[in-house]
Amino acid sequence: MNQTPEWNKEALLREHSFAPLHPYIARFKAGNFPTLHEQNALLAAQQPDIKTLSGHRLRFVLQEYGKLPFEEQYEPRCYLKGEVPMRENNWHDLLNALIWFAFPKAKAAINQRHFLALTTEDRVSLHSQRGAVRDTNTLFDESGVVVAYTDDELAGLLRNFQWKELFWQRRAQVQSGMGFYLFGHGLYEKSLNPYIGMTGQGLLLPVVKEFFTWPMQQRMTHLDILLAEYLNAPQHCCSTRELTPVPLLGVPGWAKENENATYYDNTRYFRAGRNGS
Repeated sequence: MNQTPEWNKEALLREHSFAPLHPYIARFKAGNFPTLHEQNALLAAQQPDIKTLSGHRLRFVLQEYGKLPFEEQYEPRCYLKGEVPMRENNWHDLLNALIWFAFPKAKAAINQRHFLALTTEDRVSLHSQRGAVRDTNTLFDESGVVVAYTDDELAGLLRNFQWKELFWQRRAQVQSGMGFYLFGHGLYEKSLNPYIGMTGQGLLLPVVKEFFTWPMQQRMTHLDILLAEYLNAPQHCCSTRELTPVPLLGVPGWAKENENATYYDNTRYFRAGRNGS
C-alpha cells in the first residue's frame, strides 16, 4: 500500500467488506489506534472465552524478535500457550486479532492445522519449510473469503469464473442468496485502500435458504461453525486449488463502479478460469 491509513473507526463501520468485524470495531475508541491493552480487554469480555484447540484461553502479547525456540515461535506459542504475538500500532496484527473475535473456532482450527503440520507431518518443516497443508492454510488465513451460497448454479458460475453472468446478469440472485465474508487479515488490510485487482481466495460453503434472513451475528456464528468443521477435517485444505479466486470489487454493492455492466468487461481483473482462454 502507498501509505498506512490512520485509525478511522467511523469509516470502517461504513465499509461493506468490514461487516464481520463491525461489532468489535464499534467497541474501540474513536480517536486512537487500539492498544494491546484495549484488545485484551475486549478479549476478556467475550463470552464464551475464546480458546485454542489445546484448551488455552487466548491472550495477545508483544511480539518477540530474534531466534526463538520452537515453542516460542508464532503458531506453536499460540497453540501451546494461547498467546498471540502482536506488534503495537500495526494494522496487520490488529486485523488478525479481530478475526479471532469474528471467527474464533475457525482461527483455532487453522492454528491447530499449522501446529500438527509442524510437529507430525514433516520434522524438516521445523526449519521453516512449508508443505501443502501449511501453504493452503496460510493462504486462506491471509487472503481468504468465505462465500456462503444456497444456489449451486451460482456457486458453479463463481467456480468457473463466469463473472459478468454472476455479478451482473444474476445480480439480484447474488444479492439475495450469496454472501461474501472476508476472513483473511491480509485481505482486510488491502481493503483499507481498495484497488482494481484486489482478489480474495474463496472457500464456498453451502447454507440453508433461511441463512440470509438471519441477523448478522447469527450468520457469523453459523459460518464460524461450518468453517471450523471444514478446516478440522484432515482431507480439506490440503491444496491451494481448493480455493476459488474472487475479484472482490465485482461483488454487487462493494464498489460504485460495478453498477455499470461494462465494468465487468475488464478482463485484466475479471479473468478467465484456470483453463480458460
